[in-house]
Amino acid sequence: MQLIFSHNVWLHICFVCLFVCVSRVACTCACTVDQYYYGDRNDIQHAGVQYILDSVVDQLLKNPDRRFIYVETAFFYRWWKRQSSSMQQTVRQLVNEGRLEFVNGGWCMSDEATTHYSAVIDQMTLGLRFLNETFGPCGRPRVAWHIDPFGHAREHASMFAQMGYDGFFFGRLDYQDRDRRMLDKEQELLWRASDSLTPPMADLLTGILPNGYNPPNGFCWDQSCDDPPIRDDPDLEDYNVDDVLKRFLTIANGQSSVYKTNHIIMTMGSDFQYENANLWYKNLDKLILYVNALQANGSNVNVLYSTPSCYLQELHRANLTWALKTDDFFPYADNAHDFWTGYFTSRPALKRYERISNSNLQTCNQLEVLGGPVSRKGPFGEGESQTMKKAMAVAQHHDAVSGTEKQHVANDYARRLANGWKNCQVLVSNSLAALSGSLAPRIHCDNLNISVCPLTETSKKFSVNVYNPLARPVTWLVRLPVNGTAYIVSDARGKSVECEVVPVSSATREVRRNRGFAVNELVFLVQAPPLGFTTYSVSLHAHGPPPASTRQRTPAAIQNRFLRVTFDPDTGLLSSLSNLKTKQTIKLTQNFYWYNASDGNNSLSNQPSGAYIFRPNSSTPFVISKTAKTESIRTAVVQEVRQWFAPWVSQVVRLHADSRALELEWTVGPLPIDDDLGKEVITRLDTSIKTSQYFYTDSNGREVLRRKTDFRPTWHLRQSEPIAGNYYPINSRAFIKVCDDADQLTVVTDRSQGGGSISNGSLEIMLHRRLLYDDMRGVAEPLNETSDIFPEGLVVRGRLLLSLDPPASAADAHRPLAQGVVLQPLLTFTDGDLHRNTQLEFSGLQAALPPAVHLLTLTQWDEGLVLLRLEHQFQSWESKVNSQPVTVNLQKLFSTLVVLGVSELNLSANQWKEEMRRFHWTPQTDFSTWEMTLRPMEIRTFLLRVR
Repeated sequence: MQLIFSHNVWLHICFVCLFVCVSRVACTCACTVDQYYYGDRNDIQHAGVQYILDSVVDQLLKNPDRRFIYVETAFFYRWWKRQSSSMQQTVRQLVNEGRLEFVNGGWCMSDEATTHYSAVIDQMTLGLRFLNETFGPCGRPRVAWHIDPFGHAREHASMFAQMGYDGFFFGRLDYQDRDRRMLDKEQELLWRASDSLTPPMADLLTGILPNGYNPPNGFCWDQSCDDPPIRDDPDLEDYNVDDVLKRFLTIANGQSSVYKTNHIIMTMGSDFQYENANLWYKNLDKLILYVNALQANGSNVNVLYSTPSCYLQELHRANLTWALKTDDFFPYADNAHDFWTGYFTSRPALKRYERISNSNLQTCNQLEVLGGPVSRKGPFGEGESQTMKKAMAVAQHHDAVSGTEKQHVANDYARRLANGWKNCQVLVSNSLAALSGSLAPRIHCDNLNISVCPLTETSKKFSVNVYNPLARPVTWLVRLPVNGTAYIVSDARGKSVECEVVPVSSATREVRRNRGFAVNELVFLVQAPPLGFTTYSVSLHAHGPPPASTRQRTPAAIQNRFLRVTFDPDTGLLSSLSNLKTKQTIKLTQNFYWYNASDGNNSLSNQPSGAYIFRPNSSTPFVISKTAKTESIRTAVVQEVRQWFAPWVSQVVRLHADSRALELEWTVGPLPIDDDLGKEVITRLDTSIKTSQYFYTDSNGREVLRRKTDFRPTWHLRQSEPIAGNYYPINSRAFIKVCDDADQLTVVTDRSQGGGSISNGSLEIMLHRRLLYDDMRGVAEPLNETSDIFPEGLVVRGRLLLSLDPPASAADAHRPLAQGVVLQPLLTFTDGDLHRNTQLEFSGLQAALPPAVHLLTLTQWDEGLVLLRLEHQFQSWESKVNSQPVTVNLQKLFSTLVVLGVSELNLSANQWKEEMRRFHWTPQTDFSTWEMTLRPMEIRTFLLRVR
């Protein structure tokens, strides 16, 4: 090994000055966004982002060598708006000269386990657009920077590469992985982040920072730190320059021995530091001066202020080969019994609300385009989507949708989403009024999941507008709370639609807590056109048949023309699932269990379960009940088996007439803690499928990765937590399949959750957590959720969709199924009769897009400009039919927009595609004027000039 002090090799040390408004110990988990910016609630966490920027700009101006990097645009945007024009000009000069550098540049530093790729792209676009319009090319970040998220997703790296980033730096990885990489000098690597996109489209040079986001030990000079300053007056008794240099060179020597080049990076800053930037810069100036002065005596160490992009450029100039990585960095553990896999499920209600909000925002964006200018200022007032965009963007933060914040912070995120949706509802109503020609007031019912909608509960005649945000037709089971016993439903053409009235379940009556009084549900199937709406009329039938009755026994089976599900008559549990079209049958049992959360009083470790960490006391969960009390409903529209396992766990097994997937609607909570035991509730599917320890999970809702129990692809795992150490994030789906490719059982989720395959043929998913201890990672309170409505503990409801298919065609089913859960139809209601000239059906497309193509983004960019993203939603290996290139003609895409011109952008829409350069390579393109071809897993972004 070559020493760094040899005469022929210089060691260049790059100081990167930063403050961190995102971390595990004093982060956005502790205070709200507003509190952090203004420095409010310093009793929780001392912070004041506005003062940091004031101080840093002042100090940068005093020395042209100084540098500073800034990460999250949301905070910077707030500060920038309040600056004078002269200060703004000063900051522009600092950016143009490279002294203030933006890295990452999204609205926030997103979580990587629990975020959906569509929301990540949106929040990155929002932040990068502001930087682009404010600072031009000099403000465009060249480096992705995720120093705090708790594990790293392959899809994130793929997106960063497609956004034009040259490299990616992060701070956290598994302690075993880091140990191995330090030995082999592989802390900088080439991450090949897609198995479908042609290299180097998703290749990203990735670096692991030596100290996370902190300075080297003993070299923190912030007002919040206790390290001694550099005392360089030799006349004083406590002169310490020699000691400082000795300690610094020892650290530098040690760091250089575990990295590959003679350039190393040191982060100089941490949580909410630089409020008094003079403390940092004065000491750094001295350190640089005295270290470099040693060169006169033969030292080969050179220290300088730098930035991540400059450091990355030196790695590139080294012209070396780099270790290749093709998997991801989950799960993350910082010690043998400390796996950060609990947050995959933490705050499941917030996770679901974020996912619903994403669907609502995409609908809002689309209708703003389709409805035109009147959607923003129309008969129902002034509507806008920007508030919702910002609320959704900040909700992607790694201490937001992750569920790793204090309770009052979680409430603040939910409040922001709710306020954003109120503004969007006005826009939606204006747009639908313009497209339908009806000025009738539109009612939004946001609590349909618990059978609450005052209009449908009381009205004798109303209409339902069903807007479909997908670019293909959908069939959707509508369930509306009503108090009548019979209704007549007709579609947009006046044709009668089969419907049934069924009683509301006792579980639903319990969870709605006097927020609604419907005794029945009206159920019928709707069919909505692509990127458009249809309208159904509903009338009370005074002399109709009575509602469907429930049977107080377990049926042998329920089935439609696609699926058959059987039940064990003795236990009331599922016993098998069959695909009638492919003639497949598997044994399938499903039940609910709970892990006893560790309280930290354990002989192996004092680590308890908390918001971040999952640590069960035992590898064997407790079964909630071995049997389920059941009742069933069988109608021509829907069949249900309602199961009760305990007063706090129930489920509806549901199969509607045209469904190719079995729905399991679970309701869990309030989790009992009167026994002083924290509980982590799972549902487990046990099957006859022989999986040989393999299972599959998605990455941010997009590409699927193969997993193996007790295994990591890039190092030899010493497994110390057989349950938590085998949990992975499930963002939208997971599946198990027979190794001989006979059967594949896919589970589509309605929010991000954690899960794994602990035993052969088994798949478990964590649904809810209630914990009595803090895990000592920064939240500083237990994950013990209550609310005004549920003071005794939060009740959560969700859905799992199960499909059984041959592996060769399974993706043809689960890809559109998962997209339909992410972007679900939006229902709005009008009371009474509609005007006779009302347009009852509309599609914004000339024709549905091919099955392989998903319309990811349609949003207003500027006057006359529309941002469009189309994606190929299949991986190259997963479908014989749909894993093929697809060509789409953009000029023939929309029914109401005339496309006058088109230009292609990178994924984040802040560079023209043809101008995007990532060092010495350029992504391949095949762009023609109107026709564009999508290859498997490719997303293409266009700016359309429209009329």
